[in-house]
Amino acid sequence: MTEVRRVLAVLMLALLPGTGAPAVAEPAPPPWIGSWETAPSGTAAALPGAAVRNVVHLSVGGTALRVRLSNRFGTAPLRLGAVTVALRRATGPDAVSGTVRTATFQGAPTVTVPPGQDILTDPVPLPVPAAADLLVTVYTPDDDGPATFHQTALQTSYVAPAGAGRATDEAGTAYTTTISRWYYVTGVDVVGYATGSIVAFGDSLTDGNGSTPDTNHRWPDRLAEQLRADRLGVLNAGISGNRLLHDGTGPNALARLDADALDRAGVRVLVVLEGINDIKGTPAADDVTLYADAYRALVVRAHARGIRVVGVTLTPYRGFTAYSDERETVRQRVNAFIRTGGAFDAVADADAVLRDPADQTRLLPAYDPGDHLHFNDKGMAVVADTVRRALGPTG
Repeated sequence: MTEVRRVLAVLMLALLPGTGAPAVAEPAPPPWIGSWETAPSGTAAALPGAAVRNVVHLSVGGTALRVRLSNRFGTAPLRLGAVTVALRRATGPDAVSGTVRTATFQGAPTVTVPPGQDILTDPVPLPVPAAADLLVTVYTPDDDGPATFHQTALQTSYVAPAGAGRATDEAGTAYTTTISRWYYVTGVDVVGYATGSIVAFGDSLTDGNGSTPDTNHRWPDRLAEQLRADRLGVLNAGISGNRLLHDGTGPNALARLDADALDRAGVRVLVVLEGINDIKGTPAADDVTLYADAYRALVVRAHARGIRVVGVTLTPYRGFTAYSDERETVRQRVNAFIRTGGAFDAVADADAVLRDPADQTRLLPAYDPGDHLHFNDKGMAVVADTVRRALGPTG
């Protein structure tokens, strides 16, 4: 009888208002996906009172966006007096009419970023198409620096020296100074359409040295063009002068892996092209087991996040000032590990497609911008094609 009473009680409870059929779960909101990135490479003198209008080129679009800003290498709190976003007109610092939006931080239009930290804006309701140029304007009323920046932007951006009240300008007439660096801004995430992102992680070969400025011809940009139909963002985490084993320009690869790659939004694949600066740099780094251990560590950490890893072979550089036959032997041995060591989920053999068949220690002249190390626009396109094949199906 006691059990019958319990059953009746449960049935009666189910009939009471609000306690009947279980609530239908709300559909999960679409995820944030990285559309553009640059990795902080160091610091520059601050621009107190100025507004910097950074020009960034998105890979995928969305119905809204958010911006990542950094005081990672700063030594003092960074006060952001205003941050705005807008679609750019064809060229220059002018915004498309009606697209300027003020970004907020937990609802406030200003924020102070502690030294050593990054910050995300609140979602900004600005629909953006794929391959759009976005203006990210940052006004710093009293920044004493040093200012966190990315040095090798290969993109012209603009500064209004008297920046108070200028962040919301549609016309770019106040932005009278041009720069080739990105200040404070380190990423743009979108929501709505994209399915995931791919991080290109490396040094100047990925950063874009050798390609034509203001054309978005770095190999990650060219890869983004190929993946646009798959709604995949491509993030460029290259830093010119960066190293795998030692700190160089920016922290070494393992030290910056989380912040510049694994912690980015919606990452599905990590593409690693890094190590040549260790081979040709100082101190000498000729123990190939150290490279193998570093690559394995990168892969293990990425796999722990469910991220696939593509290894890219190191390309030739005979003719560059730091070349030597001894260092070439190290490069060949490192490439043998990348190809056959089993650490990576896939391998993109950039060495095989860029080297000169007549001298496999040199770049093919058609891909050489003249310094015998980096890639010109043609070479960048070939690297993108090679990585695309290594990625396999991406749908």
